[in-house]
Amino acid sequence: MSSIQGLNLSSNLTVLSKNEMYHFPFLLISFTFHFFFELLKLRSLLMLLVAMFLKRKCLKETKAESKELSLLDLPDLPMDEILNRLPAASLLQMAGVCRELRKRSKSDHLWEILVAQKWGELAGPAAYYKRQFIASRQQDIGFTIDWNPSSLIKPLFSIWPFSSLNWHNVTHWRIKSCHPPLDNLMAWYWALERGSVWFSAQVYNREHGHVGFTLSCYDADVCYDRHTNTFSARYLPHGPRTLVIEEGVPWDRLRAPPVDTPAHSLHFTECLDELQPGDHVEVQWRRNKEFPYGWWYAVVGHNDGCDRSNQLCQCHLDDTICLEFNQYTHWSRWRRAAIVRKSHHEVGNEAEGFYGGIRKLKKKEDILIWAQLWPTEKLE
Repeated sequence: MSSIQGLNLSSNLTVLSKNEMYHFPFLLISFTFHFFFELLKLRSLLMLLVAMFLKRKCLKETKAESKELSLLDLPDLPMDEILNRLPAASLLQMAGVCRELRKRSKSDHLWEILVAQKWGELAGPAAYYKRQFIASRQQDIGFTIDWNPSSLIKPLFSIWPFSSLNWHNVTHWRIKSCHPPLDNLMAWYWALERGSVWFSAQVYNREHGHVGFTLSCYDADVCYDRHTNTFSARYLPHGPRTLVIEEGVPWDRLRAPPVDTPAHSLHFTECLDELQPGDHVEVQWRRNKEFPYGWWYAVVGHNDGCDRSNQLCQCHLDDTICLEFNQYTHWSRWRRAAIVRKSHHEVGNEAEGFYGGIRKLKKKEDILIWAQLWPTEKLE
């Protein structure tokens, strides 16, 4: 019995081994396929890691290179040279890049050149620094608005102690309001360019060359219009006339005030002793006491009785100076005016106007400007 069982077991083992031998190639193929599949996954993973490593390395090198070529790493001298060569619009864009470039781009020494090139003596650095000086003395300086007392306040001027005040003088009180400070030349440049600021200037032949202002120059507040490349001029009110605004004033009819004398003040004349026939001058003149002064072009002429000879002329020693306004005809009452050389003060009357201070023209450029404005016909 036991022998029979042993025979059956051996036969089963023989059958099992045969079955295993039959499936072994398939198992080997499956194992090999699985092995290569895992190897491919490992290879893909390795390639991904290598790619990430190379990308990170490339980014580091790029950052290092960009850091080496940064504009901010340049020394001050090359940096200033680059910024000095930029036009105003580009320099403004540079100020928006970062805080450091904003600080450099707002530097006054860069904008002094640009302001001088664009605005010259009319509203250049000198005008800006003068404005800043006035602002430092008057902390509340700013744009002004007219305040006209209402009808509710006017009756107060009939009650003591207000009755001594002049109502007509009070109706044009000016109240100053604050505005954004123009604390650097960059702000000054763009405020002028955008027409957001009015500044003091003088206008030749005001009100579009009105015949009553030929060869004269009057104070005004002007504002630039970049769309037309011209200015708007706002003249001081005088007499019964309200505020006058002239549009479209070209560059060649404007100049910076040559002296600091206000329009309603008499200019102190320093050249009276040296004036002689042939000298070109500008004379203050106003129609009446309520008007502001304007500067009028004239030539020092010979006095009556002089033979007009260069060798025998003694007009430069005479106490009377004859002023000739040659734009008028010989028979015009505006042709000649006489002033006293010594102890000069305002002279004139309501009929012919009042003559004030005198300034001698010493530059040929100033005389040439008046020659270019000369009328085509004599005036009466």
